[in-house]
Amino acid sequence: MCKGLAALPHTCLERAKEIKTKLGTLLQKPDSAIDLIIPYPEKPEKPAKTQKTLPDEALQWCESLEKLLQNAYGLASFRSFLRSEFSEENIEFWIACEEYKKIKSPTKMAEKAKKIYEAFIQTEAPKEVNIDHCTKAVTMKNLVEPSVSSFNEAQKRIFALMEKDSLPRFVRSGFYQELIK
Repeated sequence: MCKGLAALPHTCLERAKEIKTKLGTLLQKPDSAIDLIIPYPEKPEKPAKTQKTLPDEALQWCESLEKLLQNAYGLASFRSFLRSEFSEENIEFWIACEEYKKIKSPTKMAEKAKKIYEAFIQTEAPKEVNIDHCTKAVTMKNLVEPSVSSFNEAQKRIFALMEKDSLPRFVRSGFYQELIK
């Protein structure tokens, strides 16, 4: 048996997960049929349905992720950028947590908590976010009796990850550079 074949199943699983993520992105109502055939990850689409921001306002986004996320156009731009890199799961999780915090009904809160857990937290979730074992355990414990703060620890971890990794990439991107001109 060749040494290279031992690594094959692990590599295949990683590749399958990557393909699954890309297919999920492509199946989210593309603008045209050509997008299904030739996706252009290096050119994120400009966010629609939000008021365009001024360059001075966009310049503030590199100072803090919080400022970026508080601005509707900034959030849409950042989300489009991450989608173009096939790494939108973190911002989608953060948005889902923000929406979750607005729920008042305990029944609806429990339903939404389950959906968030299944989509982002559980092992092999379709959009699994990268959180450590301890944070995952705390989140699971919090979900026994869902509350507004059930996802707080996980959301803080993902925010820190986006602030450290995704925001600098966004600020260096050509898309952001065009916004600040």
